[in-house]
Amino acid sequence: MATIESITLDVADPTAADRFYTAAFGLDTQVRFRASQAPTAGFRGFATALTVSRPGTVDSLIGSALGAGATPLKPAVKSFWGYGGVVRAPDGAIWKVATSAKKDTGPDTRRVDEIVLLLGVADVAASKRFYVERGLGVARSFGRAYVEFATGPSPVKLALYRHRALAKDVGVSPEGTGSHRLVLGGDAGSFTDPDGFVWEAVSPVTAS
Repeated sequence: MATIESITLDVADPTAADRFYTAAFGLDTQVRFRASQAPTAGFRGFATALTVSRPGTVDSLIGSALGAGATPLKPAVKSFWGYGGVVRAPDGAIWKVATSAKKDTGPDTRRVDEIVLLLGVADVAASKRFYVERGLGVARSFGRAYVEFATGPSPVKLALYRHRALAKDVGVSPEGTGSHRLVLGGDAGSFTDPDGFVWEAVSPVTAS
C-alpha cells in the first residue's frame, strides 16, 4: 500500500512559512517548505483539511491561524455534516479545519486527528485509475465526484474532488494559472499526475 509521508509547499520565505504553520496549527514534519518564486495565480487546485474531534478545536486552530496572519475564506459554522471553516495561509495555500461533531463533549486539545490533502482534478475517474495503478488503494468512492484513498498509517491522507467542486467547497473562484506550488512525498515513486501534481520518492519514516 502506497503511503504519503509529507507535503512540500513552495513558498517565497520558508522561515516565515515554518513560523506560521507552527503557530497556526502546530504542524511538524508532515508539512515541509522550500523556496520558490514559481508564478501562480488564483486557485492552485488543492486544499488541505485538518480533521479534529470537536468544534472548540476548530475555533482554536482557526483563531490561531488568523492571529498568525491567515485570511478568512469561510467562517466556522455548523452544517449538516458537522462544523468547520476555511482560511488561506500567507503563502497562498488553503486550509480547511473541520469536525463531524456538532457539540463539544470534552476539553479543547488543539489535536489534529487527520491531515487530508484534497486535490481538485479535471476527471475524478481518470485520476482514480492513475493512482490505483501506482499502488494507492481506494477507501471510499462516490462515482465521478469524490475518491478517498487508503494510505494506511500515512501522516497525510489523499482525496480527489472535481476541481470546481473543491473550489466551491473552500469558498474561492475555480480559475487559476501557473504552478500548484505543491510536491507530494511518498513511496509511490516519482511522477507527475494528469493534473500536474508532482510526486517525489521519499522513504517512510520509521520510529527509532
